[in-house]
Amino acid sequence: MKVLLVDDHAVVRQGYASLLRALLPEVQLREACDGEQALQRVQEEIPNLVIMDIGLPGISGLETTRRLRQRLPQLRVLFFSMHDELPLVRQALDAGAIGYLTKNSSPEVLVEAVKRTAAGHAYIEQPLATQLACNPASAGGLDPRLRELTQREFEIFVMLARGLPPRQIAEKLCISSKTLSNYQTLVKNKLQISSQAELVHLAIDSGVVRVGLESA
Repeated sequence: MKVLLVDDHAVVRQGYASLLRALLPEVQLREACDGEQALQRVQEEIPNLVIMDIGLPGISGLETTRRLRQRLPQLRVLFFSMHDELPLVRQALDAGAIGYLTKNSSPEVLVEAVKRTAAGHAYIEQPLATQLACNPASAGGLDPRLRELTQREFEIFVMLARGLPPRQIAEKLCISSKTLSNYQTLVKNKLQISSQAELVHLAIDSGVVRVGLESA
């Protein structure tokens, strides 16, 4: 079984890679540090499964998944993220992912998710699956204005709502401050808001962020 692990934090990525190699010795594991490298790795050799983080520099995990699935509709992608907000889970599934797992999961759950998704079965971490079933409005009922955002605009919206400084957002996405400023203006125009406070309130009301949630 060929698996591609995509995560921009080297220590985290290598740690999970070592874990998977130990628990799944039959796995041939390759690594990628960002979306661009992931696209290149898949072009070189198509894996059975891509394990994808959401918050990648440059091309986001959501956008990378969308591009991969456009190119290879049968490619299986399992999101493995620290974020458990239902709208983000829905965004991942809408991008074409076959599964979603948080990094709070135990090694046993990770292994089970990898086995099931690589075999073509959908897998959503049990607490998230329960929330999606019990809160269909939260899962799929985003504010209509948010549905007008592109994947990149939505990602910037989330980071702004979490209070990340513009410079940090620009660095994380590998874009200039001017480009980020243009995105901010575009996002606010699409959302019909004029202030950071309105943006945060919209994010909280839509379930995109939760009060007290630390950004990362």
